[in-house]
Amino acid sequence: MSDSKNKRNERPFGMRDKLGYMLGDFGNDFTFMFASSYVMVFYSKVMGISTGVIGTMFLIARCLDAFTDIGMGRLVDVSKPGKDGKFRCWIRRMCGPVALASFLMYQSFLQDASMTVKIIYMFVTYILWGSVFYTSINIPYGSMASVISQNPKDRSSLSVFRSLGGILAMIVVTVVSPLVVYYTDADGNQVVHAGHFTALAGVFSVCAILCYLLCYFMTTERVKPEKKEAAVTDAPKASLFTVFKEVFTDRAFLGMILSALFMLFATLVGQGLNNYLFADYFNNAKALSVFSILALPATLILLGVSTPLTVRFGKKESGTVCFLIAGVTYVVIAVMKIQNVWVFIGVSFIAILAKQCFSMQAYALVTDVIDEREVKTGSRDDGMIYGIYSFSRKIGQSIAGGMSGWALAAIGYDSAAVVQTEAVKNGIYQISAIFPAVSYLLCAAILAFIYPLGKKRVAENVGELERRKDSSQ
Repeated sequence: MSDSKNKRNERPFGMRDKLGYMLGDFGNDFTFMFASSYVMVFYSKVMGISTGVIGTMFLIARCLDAFTDIGMGRLVDVSKPGKDGKFRCWIRRMCGPVALASFLMYQSFLQDASMTVKIIYMFVTYILWGSVFYTSINIPYGSMASVISQNPKDRSSLSVFRSLGGILAMIVVTVVSPLVVYYTDADGNQVVHAGHFTALAGVFSVCAILCYLLCYFMTTERVKPEKKEAAVTDAPKASLFTVFKEVFTDRAFLGMILSALFMLFATLVGQGLNNYLFADYFNNAKALSVFSILALPATLILLGVSTPLTVRFGKKESGTVCFLIAGVTYVVIAVMKIQNVWVFIGVSFIAILAKQCFSMQAYALVTDVIDEREVKTGSRDDGMIYGIYSFSRKIGQSIAGGMSGWALAAIGYDSAAVVQTEAVKNGIYQISAIFPAVSYLLCAAILAFIYPLGKKRVAENVGELERRKDSSQ
C-alpha cells in the first residue's frame, strides 16, 4: 500500500530529470576531459616527467580499472539502497572526493621536488582520481538512467541529454584551458604557466561539484527494486565470475560492447590522425579548430530528432542506418581524394551527423541490456553491467590511442622532417578515410546481425517487467 502511495506522490519524469542528468556528465567531464587533454601536458611540461613513464602509468591505471570498474558495479548492486535511492546516494557521497582528487593531480608546487617524489605523487594521485573516485561516481551515474524511468522514450532522451552535457563540457574545457594554461614568452613561444594550471584545475573541480549536486537534486529514481519472497531474498547473489560469464555470452551485451568499441576506434583514431591530416595533407592546421567543434552543431540539429527517430524505428534499427551512412560517406571521401579542406569538412559533416545521431542514444542501449538480463534471469545487476561496459570502453580508448601512431609508422611518417613526401601525405589521407569507413560499416553489421534488441524486443521486455512489478504488489 505504501509503495502505491509513494508512486502517486512521485514527481513525474520531465525536463528537470533530463537537465539534471545532463549536468551529471557535465560534472564528470570537467575533470575527465581536462585530464584527457591536459594531464600529460602538466606531467611532462610542468613536472618534467618523461612521456615513457607517463605512458606506463596510464597502462597500469587501465589494468587497475579492470578491477575497480567491475568491482564498483558489483558493490552498487549488492548495497542496500539509501533513502535517496540506489544510485543517487553515490553521487552525493563521492562528488567531493573525485573533485578533490582531480585538483591534487595538478599541484605545481612539486615541480622542484626530486623526480622520485614527483613520479610517486603522479602515480598515487592519478590512480586515486581515475581508478578509485571517478569510477565510484561514474558507474552509479551511468547506471542511474535505468531507474529514472522505465519508458524507452524517456531513456533515449536521457542518453541525448547526457551526450549534450559531455559535448558542452568538452567545449568549455577545450576553449578555456589553452587561454589560461599557455602564455607567449619574449621569443614568441607558447609556454605553460604552472600556477595557472593548478588554479584552473581548482576552478574545474568546484564546477564539477556544483554540477554533481544539481544532478543529485534534480533527478528522481522511479524504478524500485522488485520485492521478493524471503527465501529468494536470502539466496546468495550470483558470483562475480558467474555474472561476468553470463554477460559475455549474451548477444545483447556483446553487440553493445562491440558497436561501442568500433565507434570509439573510428572516433579516436580519427582524432589522432587529424592533426597530421590538416597540417601535412591540407597544409591548414587552423581549419582543424573548425572541424573539431562540428559535434556541437550536429548535436544541436539532432536534439529534437534523435529521440523521435529511435521511438519511431528503434535504437538498433536507426543505429544500423546511421552507421551505414557514416561508413559510406567515408568511402566516398576515400575515393574522391578531396584536395580542398573546406570541401572535406563539408562532406565529413554528413558522417559526423550520422554518427552523432547514434552516439546520443548509445547509453540507452545499456538500459535495454539491463532490462533484457532482468527478464532472462530475474536479476538486474545495473551496476555490474555498466561497470563492465565502462571498462571495455576504457580498454578501447587505450587501444585506439596507439593505433594512430602505429598507422603513421606503417606509412613511413618522418617526425624529424618539416615536409612529408607525397606518398606519406596521401597515406595519411587514405588512412584517415578508410579506417573510419571500415569501423563504421562494422558497427552497422554488428547492430544488424549480432545485437538482438530491436524495437519490438525492447517493448516486450518493458511490458514484461511492468507485469511482474504489478503482480508483485
